[in-house]
Amino acid sequence: MTEAPTRTGEPKGFRSAELGWPQLDRIPRPPRRIPLLGDVLGVDRRTPIQDSLRYARQLGPVFRRKAFGKEFVFVWGARHAADLADESRFAKHVGLGVANLRPVAGDGLFTAYNHEPNWQLAHDVLAPGFSRDAMAGYHPMMLSVARRLTEHWDRAAATGRAVDVPGDMTKLTLETIARTGFGHDFGSFERSRPHPFVTAMVGTLTYAQRLNTVPFPLAPLLLRSASRRNAADIAHLNHTVDELVRARRATGEGDGDLLDRMLETTHPGTGERLAPQNVRRQVITFLVAGHETTSGALSFALHYLARHPEIAARARAEVDRVWADTAEPAYEQVARLRYVRRVLDESLRLWPTAPAFAREAREDTVLAGEHPMRRGAWALVLTPMLHRDPEVWGEDPERFDPDRFDAGAVRSRPPHTFKPFGTGARACIGRQFALHEATLVLGLLLRRYELRADPGYRLRVTERLTLMPEGLRLHPERRTPVREPASDLRGPVPGTGD
Repeated sequence: MTEAPTRTGEPKGFRSAELGWPQLDRIPRPPRRIPLLGDVLGVDRRTPIQDSLRYARQLGPVFRRKAFGKEFVFVWGARHAADLADESRFAKHVGLGVANLRPVAGDGLFTAYNHEPNWQLAHDVLAPGFSRDAMAGYHPMMLSVARRLTEHWDRAAATGRAVDVPGDMTKLTLETIARTGFGHDFGSFERSRPHPFVTAMVGTLTYAQRLNTVPFPLAPLLLRSASRRNAADIAHLNHTVDELVRARRATGEGDGDLLDRMLETTHPGTGERLAPQNVRRQVITFLVAGHETTSGALSFALHYLARHPEIAARARAEVDRVWADTAEPAYEQVARLRYVRRVLDESLRLWPTAPAFAREAREDTVLAGEHPMRRGAWALVLTPMLHRDPEVWGEDPERFDPDRFDAGAVRSRPPHTFKPFGTGARACIGRQFALHEATLVLGLLLRRYELRADPGYRLRVTERLTLMPEGLRLHPERRTPVREPASDLRGPVPGTGD
């Protein structure tokens, strides 16, 4: 697809809304717009998503915001979001926030433009890595990493210490994707500080978001030191991945994991392989996206379980009934935790850790029969508000209620109203991996611990393109002794080099 023209000097892929929405003036906007600056009064550059939620409640299912000369259209009404999900008329748009990550991930699966051929090549090569058979093969390694988490929490429980939930979930999910996908161990649980890869990753995500909050011409001046740190963070990510790939090529000791597929598998139709630079970009994409969003989903779920002991008790009873006295659950037993999965889905409804996705018109069209769009025009679907649309979720959408996801309730809802993994051909390729991992971990933690919340804690959400609870700490208390497995599935821990 030929891209619409962009303004000189602006990040590739950005098109201000006035270029693509002929009747833009019909779309509501905040009332106090300042010339040149736009709709910046009363907003916080650290919380653009939460500010947008506030505007969404005031302005309705389609609205616009302007900042530093850039106009954005936001959509959250279920009817409008369903129309944007029509793959014959709309496609993924690599919007400004995602485009800011292209220096890190280039044409990786998440950041590729639609016209770049490496997206389809990588998708076709890697999709079998998320088949049911592949997932069953990952399951023992997920259990192994989860045992490192529970050993850490056991020590905290024994001394009455609270645990850093987002920090520990980040360690867990990084080790899980690193081991299952790339045969690597970062040694996260043996560290008192986050692994440098995590520090660099958080730095690049934070910088990508900050780029959206300053006038583009002034960014080199205002973000000079941040830009230098970002360049160093990208260099560290690249170096880490290059060493990982070099070690694999030197030993050839892969077992058909994602890295093996990237290095050795040819496209079934064309015989093409991924180029070395694209391999690096795909590895970074999976390491970052494969753990950042899942760690957030687990953290929010644990927060709600600790805040709702009656829901935690019901989920725990299901785990005890389904897993009974098995030492460690088999792969098939995880899918039988239907209520635990509902807890996870309800957490993702309220706080989808990837909080927005952008769609662009493949052709001139009219959104939901109301708003004309030119070819190339785009809109940002504000997922947390889509998941709070009272026409779909009732008059109390802020209430945490996992029964919203029982089978009957799901069947009664219109399609395209629950979108934590995006939509269409470019939706998250690792969705089933993330859901299996998160359901397994929640089951293991519920089986082993009572989760005590800090009575004074109020949920705060930090934004770095993804969402995460800020400062969430819980007190795990061991339940009656849990039967230990006959053997330690972890095996020897590989080297923990930086």
